[in-house]
Amino acid sequence: MPNIKSAIKRVEITRKRTIRNGRIKSALRTTIRRFEEAIKVADRDEADLKLRKAVIALDKAVTKGILHKNAASRKKSRLTRRFNKLTG
Repeated sequence: MPNIKSAIKRVEITRKRTIRNGRIKSALRTTIRRFEEAIKVADRDEADLKLRKAVIALDKAVTKGILHKNAASRKKSRLTRRFNKLTG
């Protein structure tokens, strides 16, 4: 445990941010998983709705600093390609 006041504060801030980031990442993974489940069932309308929600969640993760913008872009591209295979 740190003894310096500023170091104690940094530990607490890091702990809070880690918890927050974990919640956001978990919600993001859940939305992506729900999209993948809709793809497996081959429900086009449901998959379209879930894809939109996943893209929104990815964009929010970027604005909150959870994901790098290129990583989110890559994930969105891959999800969209999977959706297009279903429809095509």
